[in-house]
Amino acid sequence: MKIQIAESQTLSVETISEDQGRQSQRRLYLLYHELRPGGSRYSYVIGNNEFEKHLDLLVRLRERKHGLYPEVTFDDGHLSDYECALPMLQARNLTARFFITAGWTGRKPGYMGWSELRALHEAGQSIGAHGWSHTLLTHCSEEDLKTELGVARKTLEDKLGAAITTMSLPGGRYNRRVLAACEAAGYTQVYTSIPRSEPATPGRMIGRLNILGSMTTEWIADVLQPESRTLADLGRQYKVKATVKTLMGDRLYEKAWSVLNRREPDAVDEEATSDEDSAHHQ
Repeated sequence: MKIQIAESQTLSVETISEDQGRQSQRRLYLLYHELRPGGSRYSYVIGNNEFEKHLDLLVRLRERKHGLYPEVTFDDGHLSDYECALPMLQARNLTARFFITAGWTGRKPGYMGWSELRALHEAGQSIGAHGWSHTLLTHCSEEDLKTELGVARKTLEDKLGAAITTMSLPGGRYNRRVLAACEAAGYTQVYTSIPRSEPATPGRMIGRLNILGSMTTEWIADVLQPESRTLADLGRQYKVKATVKTLMGDRLYEKAWSVLNRREPDAVDEEATSDEDSAHHQ
């Protein structure tokens, strides 16, 4: 059976059904940070070759009618977003969401300048905010929140000439006061670090699965299977960690996190610890 679309174009009912099925699938947003050619012992770095394997897997899984539909996001604004991730995404006709620490852009070594960020945006990639200085928002005063949220958003909009309406929470930390400040600053969606799937049309708060260098392509494939219980297990682990963070406090939790995630840091990783890690512990 055929449905007439135009004089020279027809589309089968089966094709329409498949497209509608994929569009209605629940989403799993994957959270990446930095890519490097040789990888790193630092947990938040993914090797370029491994990331390409991830993307090839995601392309295949997006063709399924069942299971979670994978989406790609990046936090921070590392230079590797432009130099490494963009060419790999373009080669596969994929887009991702890049959340940028506005105050680091054009200022901090290893992070994009405004020319790279504009090129990323002009290539069709989605840009959101990740605060001004990557400070944990739960630690901010009301005035600090205006900078981390409002100034960050306005700066990105002025530099890119585009509306910025999405925000990724540094360290995944939030409370009611932070969420209210995000709404007041004009953000319509807030991306968290809660490992959960989302409906095809997500709500105001969107969970993500933080991807670490230790996670293999096979493990990611298992998480995205319709019958997998891995994601539910991760959700329970996240709740336990949230309780531990509350009991330990951010400073003590930071020390424990560093031991577990960076046992033998290299020189580049040591530089990262001074500015990033206190807000990266998720």
